[in-house]
Amino acid sequence: MPDQERLVNAFCDLVRIDSPSGEEWDVAQHVTDRLVDLGFQVERDAHGNVIAGEDGDRPLLLSAHMDTVDPGRSIRPQLVGDRVTSDGNTILGGDCKAGVAAILEALEAVKLDGRTRRPVQVVFTRGEEIGLVGASNLDFSMIRGTEAVVFDGNGPVNTITGASPTYMAFDINVRGRGAHAGVEPEKGLSAIKIATDIIAELPQGRIDTETTFNVATITAGTVRNAVPSEASLTGEFRSMNMESLELLRMQLISTVNNIRGRYQDAEITESMEMMFQMYRLDPNEATAQLVTRVMRDMGLEPNIQPSGGGTDGNVFRLNGIESVVVGMSTNLMHTIDEYVVVPDLMNTARFCEQLMTFGA
Repeated sequence: MPDQERLVNAFCDLVRIDSPSGEEWDVAQHVTDRLVDLGFQVERDAHGNVIAGEDGDRPLLLSAHMDTVDPGRSIRPQLVGDRVTSDGNTILGGDCKAGVAAILEALEAVKLDGRTRRPVQVVFTRGEEIGLVGASNLDFSMIRGTEAVVFDGNGPVNTITGASPTYMAFDINVRGRGAHAGVEPEKGLSAIKIATDIIAELPQGRIDTETTFNVATITAGTVRNAVPSEASLTGEFRSMNMESLELLRMQLISTVNNIRGRYQDAEITESMEMMFQMYRLDPNEATAQLVTRVMRDMGLEPNIQPSGGGTDGNVFRLNGIESVVVGMSTNLMHTIDEYVVVPDLMNTARFCEQLMTFGA
């Protein structure tokens, strides 16, 4: 049986370890040490993902990611009533360290209780928050499991991701012409002005119930007294409707071409990349049936809902692994108001424990 004090302490230890995307080495070593203590053979693939295995056929794949978003350095977790929060200056890092902590606690509890369980393989990935980069670079030749439960959903563990969109990232770079802003501004061609004209013609926010578009960053200029010669902007659009995605792709290209025609002396380049692909969960899949059965045995009613986000489950599915994404007890993720509900965190660990021991 998972131990609440041990679980909360372990979770707090995890979030105190800085691990922004691309800097997961310390937390990778921490989880490696814990997995070795639990009796696993632990390896890292060429990308730095942590992969832990053991003997036995048909291992169940348990997965979460190690990286966090900014502001996520020097996190100071606080227990306030039945919630764990940050001190208000950073995120908490419950996304996804609540999932990591729940998996490790479930393994610890089963070991200490001496219970029989199904063989498992544990995968903790890097770079999930910057486009599922770790999972996309995962060495799948090292993966033996064909059924996966990914602990990376918002809310309590019985919140199941029923659908996830396709995600398109785009970058636009503008090269204008620099000039002194006070002496001869007429000789310049402002890259910022060109970039803002592009942005003004693009959609923003929620397009429909399945589709969103977001211009996320703009970088330009060097000094106050110069006409800026370069600007770049990044953004994304995502949808569960392929026709909507294609229409947005065409609109972005058309917008850039229109602005090229308006500013023929400028150089404008654009690129787009699909970061992950959509899926819809089939509730009749074996893994989905297992997850919902275990939840109901615990007295939890499965709550299958679509999500606007992507997880490593998107990538696992593209590689032939049945994957179900469940909640991990964190709320308001990616904000400084993020919090983890302790009873929900306990249920997440209990669910993981029951998942491994079901039918064993």
